[in-house]
Amino acid sequence: MTLATIGAGNIGKSIGVWAAKSGYDVIFSANNEQHAQDAARAAGGTAKAATVRNAVAAADIVLLAVPYGAAKDVLTDINDLLKGKVLIDASNALTADYSGLTLGFTTSAAEEIAKIVPEAHVVKAFNTVFAQVYASQNPKVNGNTIAVFYAGDDKESKAKVAELIAKMGFDAVDAGALASARTLEPMALLNIALGYGLGHGTSIGFSFNR
Repeated sequence: MTLATIGAGNIGKSIGVWAAKSGYDVIFSANNEQHAQDAARAAGGTAKAATVRNAVAAADIVLLAVPYGAAKDVLTDINDLLKGKVLIDASNALTADYSGLTLGFTTSAAEEIAKIVPEAHVVKAFNTVFAQVYASQNPKVNGNTIAVFYAGDDKESKAKVAELIAKMGFDAVDAGALASARTLEPMALLNIALGYGLGHGTSIGFSFNR
């Protein structure tokens, strides 16, 4: 299974490196080619860097790891390559000072992205966990497994994302249809408030007790 990252910043690089160590063939891409190359070197193994179009063309799963404000321009350029592919949206539509959301609660970043690429299978995931957790490659806090929530409208695509989450060692929690991103994105804002505003740091996460 090949995973392409669009963006090789904190989120794209960290998840991509972890996915590579979990058995995925990973292709990193970014506007800054050096960042993609650096991420590929960090991942090692079969990981490589490529242009965004080449990375997406070769991928089974695409991780969108750019700020929400940049998503439209990026996706418009590759819309023709995303037909039938799984597109993971890890973004949050945050205000410039991270104090609030620019969307909600009648839509979400994930739903707006799905409108841009209607032939892709958009799955919301990875947005409620700090990049520091992904960089640490430790899915547990004080012995508790962190939950990574995912939401989407296509059953097979959700299963592929759930498999990636589980292989990374997280608790994969199905949050329902893509419209559930309307609640997952505010959850990310809560995580930011806990981590930064209330001083709990970035090595934290939510767990789901069934």
